[in-house]
Amino acid sequence: MKRLYVIVFLVIAAAAALGLAIAEHSGYVLIAYKSFRFESSLWATLALVAVLWLVVWGIKALIELVMTSSGVVNPWSRRNRSRRVQVAIEHGQLDLAEGRWASAQRHLHRAAEAERQPLLYYLGAARAANEQGKYEESDNLLERALERQPQAELAIALNHAQLQTDRGDTEGALATLQAMHERHPHNVQTLRQLQRLHQQRGDWSAVIRLLPELRKDKVLPPAELADLERRAWGENLSLAAHREEDGTVGLQSLNNAWQRLTSAQRQEPQLVLAYAEQLRLLGAQVEAEEVLRTALKRDYNSHLARLYGLVRGSDPARQLQTAEGWLKDHPADPSLLLTLGRLCLQSSLWGKARDYLESSLRVQRNPEACAELARLLAQLGDTERSNQLFQEGLGLLDERLLAAPLPAPVHA
Repeated sequence: MKRLYVIVFLVIAAAAALGLAIAEHSGYVLIAYKSFRFESSLWATLALVAVLWLVVWGIKALIELVMTSSGVVNPWSRRNRSRRVQVAIEHGQLDLAEGRWASAQRHLHRAAEAERQPLLYYLGAARAANEQGKYEESDNLLERALERQPQAELAIALNHAQLQTDRGDTEGALATLQAMHERHPHNVQTLRQLQRLHQQRGDWSAVIRLLPELRKDKVLPPAELADLERRAWGENLSLAAHREEDGTVGLQSLNNAWQRLTSAQRQEPQLVLAYAEQLRLLGAQVEAEEVLRTALKRDYNSHLARLYGLVRGSDPARQLQTAEGWLKDHPADPSLLLTLGRLCLQSSLWGKARDYLESSLRVQRNPEACAELARLLAQLGDTERSNQLFQEGLGLLDERLLAAPLPAPVHA
């Protein structure tokens, strides 16, 4: 408030001083040039100069307003264009995140054409077009992005491959990724997308061929890479029995695939399980029993023990005796008890089979044990308990059935 008083005082003092100066002497100004002649008092001349300066300043301000207005005077000004691009970016990104694909494509395409670094906006617009099924437009947007930012070839290609995968064009995605892999052999994202695409296509042989590069370039954490390796070799064993290789198919092809594993891999329970299961399905029961027995003797595994009850060795009595030997160290393993029940059924030891199956169910309610015991009880004449076990096994097999609504009973 004091500052305002000071300013008012100074203005009044200046006006008073000016008034005294004008009253004391009006001054005289003469400007003559050829036929032009201007005469006036000093103060009038100064006032005219001030008015002219105000007019020039006003014209200049008006020109700046026209050139830089936010759209009221000049909607095509540079500032307003920049504002419109920013609005398009904000709307486009929000539309993309919320799935309004047509609007997202329109806004992001507009932003991409106006920006100096348009890559992200072209990629967003291409994705939006892809989601609408406009695949040609999507590809064209990516080509335009490559024209504007050729140094971003890898990023554009990786996004193209992902869009091709999303639209179901796995062949095209594979060709795109392989081309990038040749140009950028150690790029982590390229290797990662290749691995995922091979898995999606069920091409486990390709995944296996890619494993050394995944390991060398540390594409995956060690634990995840180990899981992928086990799964890839296991799936490859499962496929080998049905794949012709070097003129062989079936058991020979399976054994060839097994022999390609390292000694350490042939001791992995997951791979032993896959190999033994395929041997069983191909009818090589004796070989499957030997593989499982050797693996279980080396390192007991519940999943292998369960499968051991589904194969028939050359000597059923010896097979049962071997499994009963494992029971001493694993008396509460429901899978082993189920296997013992099955082996007793193979040897027609009905009472012993019933005891083992009952023991397995006491430890864990299992649909396989329910089914085996239900079959045995049906043959022994206990149909009521057999039916109960079949119903229980069905519910355990797929609990989703219990949540499904059933129609009301039909009365005659």
